[in-house]
Amino acid sequence: MLKESLLGELRGSKEFFVRSTRCLEEAHAGYRPTGDALSTAEQIAHVGQTVDWFLDGATSDSGFDMDFENHMKEVLKTKTIADARAWVDRAYAALADYIEKTSEEDLSKPLPEGPVMGGVPRYAIVSGIVDHTAHHRGALTVYSRLQGLTPSMPYMDTQPT
Repeated sequence: MLKESLLGELRGSKEFFVRSTRCLEEAHAGYRPTGDALSTAEQIAHVGQTVDWFLDGATSDSGFDMDFENHMKEVLKTKTIADARAWVDRAYAALADYIEKTSEEDLSKPLPEGPVMGGVPRYAIVSGIVDHTAHHRGALTVYSRLQGLTPSMPYMDTQPT
């Protein structure tokens, strides 16, 4: 039951993200609302990277890698929306695979002590991912609107009218 719930949350999170951002095309990849903001492609890549980061942190004996400056260097290499979306797809697939292959007992083991979710069950990373992805889904909705685009509603599969 736990696994099915976690996988359902992940599916929903990814579907909502995809629907909200599907109006963004390659022509929008380099858009930044301000000079120091992440580009559209980088925002999407950051979502994929953070899913990977949560999975790595949950499966590492040392916990979460807090070298955010180094993480950002990888995100900044992403220049296309296609590459960014592929990262999101791979990351969500890897996490779903981990959940499917891991026993509920192991999913319930505590995360290593530390500043990020220390001591909570491993499966709690899914809530962190859902929240983080929703945050960036919202930011990308603003990016879309600033470019004159109308993002789709995340919670139902319809095109904007």
